[in-house]
Amino acid sequence: MEGLLTKLRSLDAYPKVNEDFYSRTLSGGIITLASSVVMLLLFVSELLTETTLRVDTSRGEKLRINFDITFPALQCSIISLDAMDISGQDHLDVKHDIFKQRIDAHGNVIATKQDGVGGMKVEKPLQRHGGRLEHNETYCGSCYGAEESDEQCCNSCDDVREAYRKKGWGVSNPDSIDQCKREGFLQNIKDEEGEGCNIYGFLEVNKVAGNFHFAPGKSFQKSNVHVHDLLPFQKDSFNVSHKINKLSFGQHFPGVVNPLDRAQWVQHSSYGMYQYFIKVVPTVYTDINEHIILSNQFSVTEHFRSSESGRIQAVPGVFFFYDLSPIKVTFTEQHVSFLHFLTNVCAIVGGVFTVSGIIDSFVYHGQRAIKKKMEIGKFN
Repeated sequence: MEGLLTKLRSLDAYPKVNEDFYSRTLSGGIITLASSVVMLLLFVSELLTETTLRVDTSRGEKLRINFDITFPALQCSIISLDAMDISGQDHLDVKHDIFKQRIDAHGNVIATKQDGVGGMKVEKPLQRHGGRLEHNETYCGSCYGAEESDEQCCNSCDDVREAYRKKGWGVSNPDSIDQCKREGFLQNIKDEEGEGCNIYGFLEVNKVAGNFHFAPGKSFQKSNVHVHDLLPFQKDSFNVSHKINKLSFGQHFPGVVNPLDRAQWVQHSSYGMYQYFIKVVPTVYTDINEHIILSNQFSVTEHFRSSESGRIQAVPGVFFFYDLSPIKVTFTEQHVSFLHFLTNVCAIVGGVFTVSGIIDSFVYHGQRAIKKKMEIGKFN
């Protein structure tokens, strides 16, 4: 029996060293601490999500676009938001769920209001038939030839501009329109001179390729071309410098990176269009509790389109052109089996200790060699 135990003892692959012969070093302590950190990070990585790729077969869904953009040199009163897609659906001068904040030259907020809400109340406006409104009459303002029916009324400057937009006309002189003159349209623009605008909110559009853009003036179609009416502002140039505080497609989920967040651009020419070309990747995130988040990631490239001398080639504004990827990314948080986890832990511990032992041995013997050379005066 004693012989058998002796033979088993001879097979010990882990011979023990008396503690009196241990030599603990500072470098060994540092390497041990670094190894522990590396092992901890590798342990955590074993608990991260699994990523898969598959073809996106969803149909008929909506795409939510969240944005928060600051224009330091464009007034809120002249900025409009349009959205359109390849299916032919256009949303011009979007106001629903859009908020604007007037800001001063230092970026401080002056006033906030939901777009399309508010407007001046006036007394005795001009009626469609030509007379002034009396106390016993119902107001019905003229559309100045842009009405679609005899019963249509344009009771505000925005109503007239909208009627003109639908006809494809431009408003060359707002002061010639009673509603605009009484509401002080041009005066409001002059009062906001030198101000900027922070515009934020969200859009819900068809899940097909399209674009949305921020540009001065109301837009309309003329000879199948999308144009903006810039005549009312009586300006020769528009500075579309901007900062994108936030831009995302869909809900937020853990680990998402939106590449345009906090991006900014400064315009140095007098006129031009800044374009972002975005590739949207549908994404499904499932957490450990099987809660599913349908969202998107995106990549982007940028381009500035300027105007040639004496000839306007592009509408001034900031344009976001987006397209959908046919591939859907799926992130899934899930528990791994205990045996699989134990195997990975053993591999991590063994691998890190082996590599750190080699590094420690190299450092220790290197220090000893240098110390010996210093003692005999041969180290330069």
